[in-house]
Amino acid sequence: MSGDIRRATAADTSAVEQTVHAAYLPWVEIIGMRPLPMEADYVSLIEAGRIWVLVGGEHGPMDPAQALIVLVPEDDALLVENVAVHPSAQGQGIGRRLMAFAEDQARSLGLPALRLYTNEKMTSNIALYEFLGYRRTGQESIDGRHAVHFRKDLPRPS
Repeated sequence: MSGDIRRATAADTSAVEQTVHAAYLPWVEIIGMRPLPMEADYVSLIEAGRIWVLVGGEHGPMDPAQALIVLVPEDDALLVENVAVHPSAQGQGIGRRLMAFAEDQARSLGLPALRLYTNEKMTSNIALYEFLGYRRTGQESIDGRHAVHFRKDLPRPS
């Protein structure tokens, strides 16, 4: 999947919220409640420069709402707070591309690792993160949801 990844702007807010809703809606029944990304304040996240969207591509312009990633720099890692791909765009490698982008961002910020968490019932996501080299680092309950934490240490530059 080609296209550019850019920071979201205020004009993207509605599209970002719609994509997150569509991407996470199938998980509501499985988890038994709304996943945390459905509760986030996307206006504030966009204002803080935390959301990146995929735009353009080999098949013409892609609505930036089709895919997004939320990245939060921390002291020792880049937190991948959310990856959302609209169901109509899933299965094209977009999520993997966004995760590779996150690694590039961590390197550019001089951070040695990435971390993320996901609901323990999101088994397909867990499998993807493990395939991408993330290792489990713990579990916790967050507002009645059971999260699995992951970390990926990046190779040191030679």
